[in-house]
Amino acid sequence: MNLKPDGTLVLTRRDVAALLTIEECTSAVERAFKLYGEGKTQPPGVLGIHAKDGGFHIKAGILNLDRPYFAAKINANFPQNSSRFGLPLIQGVIVLCDAENGYPLAVMDSIEITIQRTGAATAVAAKHLARPDSQTLTICGCGNQGRASFKALRNLFSFKEVFALDPDRAQTQTLANEFSGETTAKAVYSSGLEAAIRQSDVVVTCTPAKQFFLKDAWVRAGTFIAAVGADSEDKQELEPALLTRANLVVDILEQAASIGELHHAIDLGLMTNDDADGELGEIVARRKPGRER
Repeated sequence: MNLKPDGTLVLTRRDVAALLTIEECTSAVERAFKLYGEGKTQPPGVLGIHAKDGGFHIKAGILNLDRPYFAAKINANFPQNSSRFGLPLIQGVIVLCDAENGYPLAVMDSIEITIQRTGAATAVAAKHLARPDSQTLTICGCGNQGRASFKALRNLFSFKEVFALDPDRAQTQTLANEFSGETTAKAVYSSGLEAAIRQSDVVVTCTPAKQFFLKDAWVRAGTFIAAVGADSEDKQELEPALLTRANLVVDILEQAASIGELHHAIDLGLMTNDDADGELGEIVARRKPGRER
């Protein structure tokens, strides 16, 4: 389809927030995962560059919808931004182009799309992997991503109880108060995390932690965990032993094995991806012999 461009749209965060709902985003993410799983789109490209107190990610891909589109997101991730500068942790831009002729269709603020897209991906995974009757949710990380995760998940599950945890106690309480309008919500702190995890059906970890805090012994069989925060090789939220008894599902195996939670277990020799099935929605890594539990 050859369409003459009318110009390049420039969309602020406010514009994006007004146009995009979490429901629309969840539907779009599920469709994109399905197309990728069916081999109808090529793997995206990812580049990460470390900075002194944070880092930059560049992620790009092509998707064929009514016509082919190319998108590239440049995000900066600086965990101390709020306390040091009063700025968001994540900032960046997204460039959307016509993949038939390269014309730049839009330049968009990336913050709202990143927040909603990540929450939507959590919801899509939970839809297919969590127990349908899940009633208890724990969210570790009470910033924007925690809010988006709850908004996306509440459309799928009737949670009776939600636990919220964050190193910032004030932020933890604020989020718990927001959730309490829809369900029984409680603010928990480090000393209460174990009890919350032990009774949870769904757990979302969306923190910038560099040392695991969610322990293997706390997680009961059948619990669904969306490990969101570890988006670079130096981040970690889950104890590696936990992965050895889990059915581990990722979108892109090569990327998951080099950054995030999976690579920690591989580096420790607890798991291997040598014989893994890289198809979307399949168990993608194997336990080392003798480690089944």
